[in-house]
Amino acid sequence: MKKGLEQNVNELNDAFNLELLAKQIVEGFVSGMHKSPFHGFSAEFAEHKLYNNGESTKHIDWKLYAKTDKLYTKRFEEETNLRCHLVIDNSSSMHYPKVNGFKRDNLNKINFSILAAAAVMQILKRQRDAVGLSIYSDTFEFYAPEKGGERHRHMLLNTLEGVVNTPIKNRQTKSYTYLHQIAEKLKRRSLVFIFTDMFQEDKNAAELFEALKHLTYNKHEIVLFHVIDKQHELDFNFDEAPKRFVDVESGDHIDLYSQNFKDSYHEITKNYFKFLQLQCAKYKIKYVLVDVKENFEKILTTYLVERQKFKG
Repeated sequence: MKKGLEQNVNELNDAFNLELLAKQIVEGFVSGMHKSPFHGFSAEFAEHKLYNNGESTKHIDWKLYAKTDKLYTKRFEEETNLRCHLVIDNSSSMHYPKVNGFKRDNLNKINFSILAAAAVMQILKRQRDAVGLSIYSDTFEFYAPEKGGERHRHMLLNTLEGVVNTPIKNRQTKSYTYLHQIAEKLKRRSLVFIFTDMFQEDKNAAELFEALKHLTYNKHEIVLFHVIDKQHELDFNFDEAPKRFVDVESGDHIDLYSQNFKDSYHEITKNYFKFLQLQCAKYKIKYVLVDVKENFEKILTTYLVERQKFKG
């Protein structure tokens, strides 16, 4: 009986509600943000104004008319038809590091990306904007065009939760292939957020940026969130014991003392990240390096800044 009880407790601890977590993140972000730098962030009702002949009757407050016998329209701070498409790399490397369950204070790269995407979706809901989703690895796993309905949004959240609950092994990345396909599917100008760790073979780097460039053809605004576990993947901080390092996508491995290679590894990786940043600048792609140990403020602030640029 005790063992069964412990198992049930562990299952409860591992369970998560993606929508609830996303709401908590957005509410915390909004409450800590001064309104003026992003005027119009809230699409909620602001005030009434007298109706002028010739205006649309769409926002007339008929309940207020019944009380006052005067026509007033509801004024909103902002109403737009922004379209945002979220793209998530679901290759095996994105499931690093291995974690138990979905805990906000202990996320791997795929969990961080999914929670960040859900938080962006929550803001899009507040803004009455449309959202679409693509998920790929070595196959095109999921695609949904941009829509704004509640049923559509819940379908996307369920899909994201399914990714968390389905660990994968030895699944490589074919970003360049599926980004080209996504570019073909996006017919109308959109804000495109890509979450990836940018792990691919060197020979594919040029093809990857050609695919990203393809996304810019229809005047889409592209933001590349380069998601990493900084402690291990950039700083190479491991203990001094000998370790076997395994490529989770190919299965290849190497045995070594991490301390003997830490400095050279860090230098090579830092140069690679700099290369990515310069290539993104060349193709007018917003590059944002994010660490899974950080909070989500950088993601949401980037959204607000890019949204203002997109409207302009």
